Amino acid sequence: MNYREPKANIDPDTSKSWLRRALPVALAHRWLLLTSLALSLAGLLIQVQIPNLVRLGIDDALVARAASLQKYFWLIALFAVGQGIVNYLARRYLLKTAYAVEYDLRNIMYQHLVRMPFGFYDRVQSGELMSRSSSDIRAVQMYLTFGPSILVQCTIAVFAFALMLSVNVPLALVAMAALPVVGVLGIYARRSIFPVSWLIQSRLAQVATVVDENTNGVRIVKAFAAEQQQLETLAREADKVRWAYRREASIRSWWSPTLENLPRIGLGLVLLLGGWMAIQGKASIGTIVAFNAYVLMLQPPFRMLGMLIMLSQRAAASARRIYEVLDTHSDIADGTVSARLRGQISFENVSFNYPLGTSAISGMSFTVKPGETIAIVGRTGSGKSTIGRLLARYYDVTSGRVLIDGRDVRSFALAGLRDQVGIVPDEPFLFSVSIRDNIAYGRPDASMEEVIKAAKAAGAHDFIQELSHGYSTKVGERGYTLSGGQRQRIAIARALLVNPPILVLDDATSAIDVSVEQRIHSSLKSLLDGRTTLIVAHRLSTIALAHRVLLVSEGRVIADGTHASLLETSPEYGSVLASSLQDDEVASVPLARGSDPQTGVLASGLRGAERGNTA
Repeated sequence: MNYREPKANIDPDTSKSWLRRALPVALAHRWLLLTSLALSLAGLLIQVQIPNLVRLGIDDALVARAASLQKYFWLIALFAVGQGIVNYLARRYLLKTAYAVEYDLRNIMYQHLVRMPFGFYDRVQSGELMSRSSSDIRAVQMYLTFGPSILVQCTIAVFAFALMLSVNVPLALVAMAALPVVGVLGIYARRSIFPVSWLIQSRLAQVATVVDENTNGVRIVKAFAAEQQQLETLAREADKVRWAYRREASIRSWWSPTLENLPRIGLGLVLLLGGWMAIQGKASIGTIVAFNAYVLMLQPPFRMLGMLIMLSQRAAASARRIYEVLDTHSDIADGTVSARLRGQISFENVSFNYPLGTSAISGMSFTVKPGETIAIVGRTGSGKSTIGRLLARYYDVTSGRVLIDGRDVRSFALAGLRDQVGIVPDEPFLFSVSIRDNIAYGRPDASMEEVIKAAKAAGAHDFIQELSHGYSTKVGERGYTLSGGQRQRIAIARALLVNPPILVLDDATSAIDVSVEQRIHSSLKSLLDGRTTLIVAHRLSTIALAHRVLLVSEGRVIADGTHASLLETSPEYGSVLASSLQDDEVASVPLARGSDPQTGVLASGLRGAERGNTA
């Protein structure tokens, strides 16, 4: 099924009320909604005629015996059937409107979320976003669609009052005596319910956050035997929701019965005054029965009026929570340049701080030629991974410039830029679809032959064939049915299939066995020719793929050269490599001549391990 754009959007004018901002979404489906409301109104007009027919039947057929009772029976039956058909159609069109509005609201929210930069997700909890994208949207949709319908249903009071006035003015006034009181109480009810509605939606979001974190982090929870601790955390948040719901129930238990039962005062007054008037001969028995029916007919609208007040306050609270997201604008502006990249990369005095203030890069400068393969080496937290994120504009630099082919990356259209800068992270994310669809994620129209070729290049084809359904095997949520190394190989295949001119391998083989990694590297060597590649590396076998090496420390490039030259000139480089070697490798390699025994720089040994490095 093709994606359908929302027919309207939320009004961006923050000075307007929440309802006026949301109104364009409802009005985009106005013909469906108006058809439903018109049919509902027709049903009400039919409904109010039935008590009048009862009045005429009693007075004419039973009391005066001037007409046939059978005639009124068939008229009432005909009106009842007509009302049923009209109400069915009204309900059908109303539900269509509700689903259409909800579809648009969800897509408006999702469109906004996919445009937001990484920094937004660094600050916002996923459970909060899930809550605002589900229960909050449903609350707004309920009010936008069912609110007008309830108001139309309440107009039955107008029709009934008009008919009652045409029959008996004093009785009509008595029957509607409670209406002004209902209006005043409704205003007070709104003020009481709104704060609690906001609290409920906020606390539901907290529960969603806890559930989301426990679902995604279930392996950590079990690893630390923290199930009971997490149950207690969820219980605390659920208890807060329960308190808020109880508070709302307490308010509603006072206001709802009051609003619903006020019309019954009118019923008592009708019986009292109508009975006296019947005794005096000023009203007929049929009139009293009809007026009782009209008063009883007013009870459902009054009950729905209480529901409308609750819906409006919950919708107002939910809309404001939704607008908090929609009114947050991306701090990464889309560029306009669309061009096929050659792959020249330059960092000019780049500095960058993450949203929480952590400094990752400080005054970094380097240049990569088109088609060159660069290994980026450094200790944990030195800023290696941040280089790729700035290159693809997941974040914008704090100062300085990142250039591709001599252009500032901020000038490129984001979609075109990211399509040509492939990044394979060290912790790849797989979707809950087949392996074939995961590999072809960037190119859904890729042929099976192309998918298999990419999988072979990434060293994934053999293990995929051993799975129960081969490339059709579904990997489960986040791909956790596979090992870490298998997920990394599928992620590499996914990037290779897109064939980007710039490729960033962010420690992408860290979970892969060394022997398997060597086979992958032999495949990658030919694939990397002519492609600008940045490899965040720890292993010597990975560094062997590179033409030269950048040594990064505290957000700066402190050394730049071939692997061999850096071993000769940079003790820090040898120290970094030594710290990443396995214990058995360290034990088997002697210290280099002239090295610092405190840092354990294994210069000659490392050169021996990397004999054959093309650099």
